Amino acid sequence: MIDSIDIFGGETPSTIDSKGRTCIPAKFRDALASLSEDARFIITKAAPVDLGDGTFGRGLSVYPLDTWSDIKKKILANEGGFTSAQLNSIKRQIVNPAEECSADKLGRALIPSSLRLHAELERDIWFVGMGQRFDIWNKGTYSRINAQDEKNFPLDSEALAAMGV
Repeated sequence: MIDSIDIFGGETPSTIDSKGRTCIPAKFRDALASLSEDARFIITKAAPVDLGDGTFGRGLSVYPLDTWSDIKKKILANEGGFTSAQLNSIKRQIVNPAEECSADKLGRALIPSSLRLHAELERDIWFVGMGQRFDIWNKGTYSRINAQDEKNFPLDSEALAAMGV
């Protein structure tokens, strides 16, 4: 079995149809299949991304079942030491909207309508590997996130240089 800590990587543009169906990139499908016999997964809201202008980028996060189970247990046990208000926000934003999904033999998955609306997924989307999960973003939102990431990037960082970046 493959270590799920850094299994999902890369960026892949794709599309979603009007019924909410999209084809999960083969490298992500293969990774999901390597972690679970039936390749079921959890889709939920991604943590909001501050776009630096008072707005937040909204996307979706996809987790292998076992990874999600571990994360959910840690959240519910409040292993992060969050305040009551923070913990309730995490539950409402990430835990409660989570839905179990699967892909068909062709790799197509149906994104639940409530999650599709949250992330404003209409036609052009991006699949983005994030280590133990992958995210799904509206094309415009992902472009804005990349622009904000460039502003946040630690230029001339000795720590990055020490890692070889």
